Amino acid sequence: MRTIITTMIIFFMTCVVMVSAQSKFRQKRAWIIDSFTIEEESLGPFPYILGTINVERDYLVRYFLKGRGIDEDPKDVLSINFRTGEVLVHKKVDYETNRNLTFKFEARDEDYILDTNLRVVINILDINDNAPLFTLPYYETTLEESHLQGELVTTVSASDNDDPTTLNGIFEFALVSVTPKTDNVEFYITQSNTTGNIYFKGCLDYEKAQKYTLLIKATDSGEKVQLSSTSTVVLNIIDKNNHLPEITGHTGPGKIEERESGVEVLRLQVSDKDSRGSPAWKAKFTLHGDPENYFKIHTDPKTNEGILTVIKAMDHEEQTTRKMLVSVENELPYFLCKVKTRTPLHLWDVESNTSVPVLVKPFPVTITVDDVNDPPEFVPPVKIRLITENAKIGTLLETFTVIDPDKTHGNSFHFVKVVDEENWVTVDSLTGQVSVAKVMDRESPSVNHSRYGVIVHAVNKAQPPQTSTGTLIIQFIDENDNVPKLAVDTVSMCLSDEKTMTTISAVDPDLPPYSAPFQYELMEDDGMEGKWKLEPINETTVNLVKENTVYAGHYRIRIKISDNQRYGSVQNLSVTVCDCTGNFNCSVRSFRVQPSLRAIGVIIFTFLLLLAMLMMALMFCKTPVKTMILHDDAPGNLIQSNIEMPGTDCKLPFEIYQLLMSQRSVMMSNGFSKQNSMLHNGSTRYSYRQIQNDNMTTSVGKNGRAYYTDDFYKQVLSNQLDKSLLLLQAQEQEISDYEPHRYAYEEELDENLDPDLDPLTIPETDLQQDILTNLDSRFSNLAAVCRPDLMSSSQKILG
Repeated sequence: MRTIITTMIIFFMTCVVMVSAQSKFRQKRAWIIDSFTIEEESLGPFPYILGTINVERDYLVRYFLKGRGIDEDPKDVLSINFRTGEVLVHKKVDYETNRNLTFKFEARDEDYILDTNLRVVINILDINDNAPLFTLPYYETTLEESHLQGELVTTVSASDNDDPTTLNGIFEFALVSVTPKTDNVEFYITQSNTTGNIYFKGCLDYEKAQKYTLLIKATDSGEKVQLSSTSTVVLNIIDKNNHLPEITGHTGPGKIEERESGVEVLRLQVSDKDSRGSPAWKAKFTLHGDPENYFKIHTDPKTNEGILTVIKAMDHEEQTTRKMLVSVENELPYFLCKVKTRTPLHLWDVESNTSVPVLVKPFPVTITVDDVNDPPEFVPPVKIRLITENAKIGTLLETFTVIDPDKTHGNSFHFVKVVDEENWVTVDSLTGQVSVAKVMDRESPSVNHSRYGVIVHAVNKAQPPQTSTGTLIIQFIDENDNVPKLAVDTVSMCLSDEKTMTTISAVDPDLPPYSAPFQYELMEDDGMEGKWKLEPINETTVNLVKENTVYAGHYRIRIKISDNQRYGSVQNLSVTVCDCTGNFNCSVRSFRVQPSLRAIGVIIFTFLLLLAMLMMALMFCKTPVKTMILHDDAPGNLIQSNIEMPGTDCKLPFEIYQLLMSQRSVMMSNGFSKQNSMLHNGSTRYSYRQIQNDNMTTSVGKNGRAYYTDDFYKQVLSNQLDKSLLLLQAQEQEISDYEPHRYAYEEELDENLDPDLDPLTIPETDLQQDILTNLDSRFSNLAAVCRPDLMSSSQKILG
């Protein structure tokens, strides 16, 4: 197809030239280009004429060259005579760098108008100027001694930069030399393209050569000259197991005592021609004829000896000697390779262990068992006795039976109790009878899963004495000797307008049917009816439900808890009910103090000291206190104060005041401050904690600030008046519980105070509330005490 297309193009061009010859315009008519080649590395002389490019024209044309070899790399190799068309070569070129030179040929007329434009390719002829080179000048690898002949050992590779399509770029490998030369192996090399494969014939032998050095040569096939290079291949032979180990003898007593274990009996010596310390040299021993596994044998890593050890006690009465066989092999499997016939063309005839079975002769060993004094034996060594807990003292549990295997000492032995944690039993030293010594309890921590162990030794009178061990396992039958008890006897609950509840549980260490399900029953006390009830949850747990009629405080609830057999007792449950609003922790707000003897002593001393301080304070009062009787049927008096702010007429020295305050701090730091909110069994709610010391009262709000007043009853009176005013606004609100209201302040309000105050309520005291509620005509007397100035003014107005 390509030839047809070329012919058509030539025919078309010829027609064009013939037509152009008759035209008045100057056009190309014909051109002649010879085929050019340049031999690489030519020695010249330069320049020389390579050839001529001729274009036949009736008019004058000039010739030009552009491209590789002219103005592109490699530059300045070629030039052309612009008049004659002769192409000149100015220097040598390298085939390995430039396989050809491609450039443009132009013919221009005398006006330098392009007449002819051709693409010209000049081929560079290769010469044999490169030797084949190995990929590596030095090869090193390992070769196992058991490597079979005819299997690939290693490969080498080479390359030639000359033209691979000519003889200059074709090369062959050859094995030049092998060091050392041994009669057991012959190396050879084969070729695949540019790779040389190395093989061998025969059998490798580590004892004859541990390393082989091969010199490999690669030579090309150049027509004029042949070039070559060499490389070295080093083969390191790894020793394998081609020599069988052999047991040559043994050392050691060759006997043991009965019941002896963990003792070395024999050492077996081994000879092996393989490399010392290699896996091919290390021995592995196997025992034959010991089905009970009385012995074991292992290898000494330093000497390669087999160490025979007894690991399980033997009995002379059963066997006096033990005969065994010991075989040995190496860690690596044994292989056999021996040259029988050498052939020049094919692989050698060799003998291997695949064709000849290998037989190893075992080594016989005899071990003697010496007789020694045997200890007495319990028959059986472990006994189990089933008995009810709380069994009667003196009850016979078991009698141990002991025999003497040697039958030389009769029954000349005695019993010794070794283990009895609770000391519940006694063991008769002569008869071996085990009896109950103390009441036994299945729920004891020494009992595990209703089992209790007693260990007894039997000791004979031989020299030295021999001992054996017997075990008595006491399996208890449970009795109903425990009542259910509360798991937790203190709980906390939050005050709420709705019913609230908490869970309570009981535990019983007895086993079924003497434990769960439990029966709970509330023991009704005075004032507790209708306030609490129990709701079952499961066999061991119930809900304690608090009605909304229960207020804040500490309560002791008596609950009877019985097991499945109606055996139980009354338990005391301590319940703390508190106001949980404001993110308060009930367990923190409600607490009980259990003072120690030392703390009680501190309290007594503190009260005595405070009493003395008060007596001293009374001595400083200047004026006796004037009181005013309210009414004949009303208990108590009103005390008139002669100062503007609430307080007392008694002025204390600063030192005594400081002492009182310090004693108060001591009491508070020892944890004996009371919460008035828990003093009256929840009959009235409290949110202010008040710590009363003599006539001093401390109130603590949410912000942690303390405010002190000097007269408790005057504070009570003020609170009761405020409550009466509140009742006028909210008649339906509970009289003992109301939210605080802010009124006008005489002074400027402190911004640091927390405006969200806790509810303020009045503690229960001896003060009768009816008196303050129904003052009637007595209010004028009260007003005269509180504000005499206003009362005098009003009397003048009324008068």
